[in-house]
Amino acid sequence: MSLAEKLDAIREASGKRIPAEKRVVMGQATADLRESGILNRVAKPGDRMPEFSLRNAYGVEVHSADLLAEGPVVLSVFRGTW
Repeated sequence: MSLAEKLDAIREASGKRIPAEKRVVMGQATADLRESGILNRVAKPGDRMPEFSLRNAYGVEVHSADLLAEGPVVLSVFRGTW
């Protein structure tokens, strides 16, 4: 299964799981963000990030320089609950 097919399946499952009134709120929030121009200011794939330190899932501080010394780093940001 391709990535696009997997993402489509996730969207379809979410559409069944998330109540309609919440989907409306989420859709409007997404539209508002797009209209704000925020996408012009976010990091793009391949962009170099400044060095940073964050706590991992276990509360341990992790430094980007240490991770990069081992190879490429993928940073995923979870926006939070709706």
